[in-house]
Amino acid sequence: MSGLHIGLSYVLRLTSYVSFKMSDLHIGGQAVIEGVMIRGKTNWVIAVRRPSKEIVIEERKINSLGKKYPILTKFVLRGMLAFVEALSLGFQALNFSAKEAMEGEFEEEMGLKEMIFVFGMAAVLIIGLFFIMPAYLSSLLDGYISSTILSNIIEGLIRIAIFVSYLFVVSRLKDIRRVFEYHGAEHKVINAYEAGEELTPESAEKYSTLHVRCGTAFVLIVMIVLIIVFAFLGRPSILMRVVSRLVIIPLVTGVSYEIIKFSSKYENSYFVKIITWPGLMLQRLTTREPSKEQLEVAISSVKRLLELENSKQE
Repeated sequence: MSGLHIGLSYVLRLTSYVSFKMSDLHIGGQAVIEGVMIRGKTNWVIAVRRPSKEIVIEERKINSLGKKYPILTKFVLRGMLAFVEALSLGFQALNFSAKEAMEGEFEEEMGLKEMIFVFGMAAVLIIGLFFIMPAYLSSLLDGYISSTILSNIIEGLIRIAIFVSYLFVVSRLKDIRRVFEYHGAEHKVINAYEAGEELTPESAEKYSTLHVRCGTAFVLIVMIVLIIVFAFLGRPSILMRVVSRLVIIPLVTGVSYEIIKFSSKYENSYFVKIITWPGLMLQRLTTREPSKEQLEVAISSVKRLLELENSKQE
């Protein structure tokens, strides 16, 4: 897998993060290269299938800034913190999975320079595709549209269209399709556990690859909130449009997190089902039906994480 594909996988991890509840545990997960990462309150576990077919499991501790700075766990701020920490853990998980899944190609995990390069490549891709391009395309219509609100709404719709098109195109890449299969495996295993099933490939196989609290839905909500916020920010130059969008992203992320948290609490209500439906439909692009071998990897990750988290509560 090339550095570009690793960079693409890093961008796509924004769409594969899912949070779910098991008893009083709050756990999140993400698909990585040939594997699945699952995190809890104090631990995170990565299970990866090596070329030799062996499943290797890595266990690591979580040192959240929320413990050191309790204010970061407050309303809206907790969403910003969760997003930053998810990105950090996600990059480490992708780094580890790339090393294990490409046994013989990578002798060790990427160093600081390589990490900065891949992260920078992903950042350039995100800013270029989802901020600069929508701002530029919408600015071409400024001479024909007198309403500032309508102009910003059009920019937001262009951003969503680019996002959906991006997912559609990259889902055709072989390496990315494999990540989406593990994304589907992750969801099936989570759905099986939440239904009280024993975690086996056979029991998980019958469940859906969609999950209401998936990162795909989160990213879509972020883009919708961006439309609402930007509609009232005027119509500055292209440069200021891009800068203002990037500056306000942390706040929008925090607000979107609270929306997801609310929908999670009332996920059985008709109103929440309606507002989460678009996110579920979008997951049809970011998930694929997994094999039993991929389900085994997801199950290995979830089971080990639960063992670690439950041992802390005893």
